[in-house]
This record gives sequence, structure tokens and C-alpha cells, in this order.
Amino acid sequence: MPARMPDALKRVFSETFTARDVAEPLASFDAEAPSARVQEFMRARDFDVIGIRRDGQIAGYAEAQSLEGGDCGHFERGFSDVGVLDEGAPLLKVLMTLSHAPFAFIAVLGRVGGIVAHADLQKPPVRMWLFGIVTLIEMRFVELIDQHCPDGAWTKFLSEGRLQKANALLEERGRRNQKLHLIDCLQFSDKGQIIARNEDIRNTTVFTSRSQAEAAVKSLEQLRNNLAHAQDILATDWHTIVQLCEFYRSSMT
Repeated sequence: MPARMPDALKRVFSETFTARDVAEPLASFDAEAPSARVQEFMRARDFDVIGIRRDGQIAGYAEAQSLEGGDCGHFERGFSDVGVLDEGAPLLKVLMTLSHAPFAFIAVLGRVGGIVAHADLQKPPVRMWLFGIVTLIEMRFVELIDQHCPDGAWTKFLSEGRLQKANALLEERGRRNQKLHLIDCLQFSDKGQIIARNEDIRNTTVFTSRSQAEAAVKSLEQLRNNLAHAQDILATDWHTIVQLCEFYRSSMT
């Protein structure tokens, strides 16, 4: 898991969502501005970082915790110390940068003018992108199950209770004239359980054991639920998001 991503889908996930969709303008001050006034500004807006202007241009940055007195320019740091991404950088690159840094600066027309922090990853473009990747994984689950378990052989990997729920949903959708198969009525966790419990299928995936597969499926399902219900995705799902990004990056090669 997965097969190589088709070029059409690759373009959607690599080009549709970019850094400019989640970046915020970088607030900045002249280097001569008093640190106390800058700190007050930052506290009022819950900012951790501001830009430092010299000759009208943002030349560096300073973090709130470093401003100890005097002019804020005394605490300037260069952008070479941290990641600077172009505004058109793919969202995947933004996420991977933030997997090992608290923020990333964004260059607009060749000059730093924006910033992306972890809190910005709660925004709709990120949530849409992540939900799309999880959906692709679920579709891949179904593809693998169909390939390795023809004629419904996968049913032996689910409990009677789970199968009853799937059959009940199939009957309900049938009454609505929806032409589906039983596998289409399984929950994400059901499909994941089949992948985890069927060794032949599992050996075609990145999972090295049943327990690893079950843990990953549980984490992905939690992330998908939090995305679907507009819940916080950083407090409990950040590790899953990073792994998902690494998984997606590997599928692009």
C-alpha cells in the first residue's frame, strides 16, 4: 500500500493546495522599535514571531521570548537559520517542514512576507488535503481486498456483529435503489481489520505486523473522524499527520 499514485491525482494533491492557502502575513517592526512595545503587541495577538524591518524591508525575525530590552533589532535572527518556503510550495512541503520546526516563513515575490505556524494547520485547506489522503488509503484498502479475497472471502476476517451491521446497511441502501456491494457498506475500521488480519494482503503494505496495522488503522480512523467533525487535529493526531505525510511522499516516487 499504495500502488503508485496516478498522475491526475498527483497533480490534484501536489498543485491544488499550496503554502499561500494557509500562510498569514508576517507582522513586522522597524529594527529601532522598543522591545517592550513589540512584546506588548505580540502578547495581545498571541504572536510568537515578528519580522524585523531595515530600510523598509523585512530583513530578519525575532521571537517573543528573546526580546529582553532595548531595540527589537538587537535580537534579530537571519532567515537562513530557518526554513523559507515559496508561496507556491506544495502543502506537503509545508507540513513536512513543520514536522520539525514550530513555524516556516513564506516568500512572496521573492521576499519573506508570510508565516505558517502549527495553528494554521487547522485551516480548511489542510483538513481537506488530509481527508483526501485518508480517503485514497481507504480506496486502496478496498482494491487490495478485492484482489486478494474474491467472492466475498474477506468475510471470515470480521465478526458476525460487524457483518450484520454491514448487511443491514446494504439492505437500507437497497431500499433507496442504491446498487452497492457488501464491501461498500463496511466501515473504515472494518476494512482496516481485514487488511491487518489477512497476512497475504498485509505483506503487500507498509505494515510489518498485525498489531502495527491495527494501530495505524485506529489512528487514521481517529484522524478522519476529527477532520469530518471539525475537531482539533493537532492535540491528538499530529504524529499520525506526520506519518501520513511521509506515506504520501513515498507514494509520489
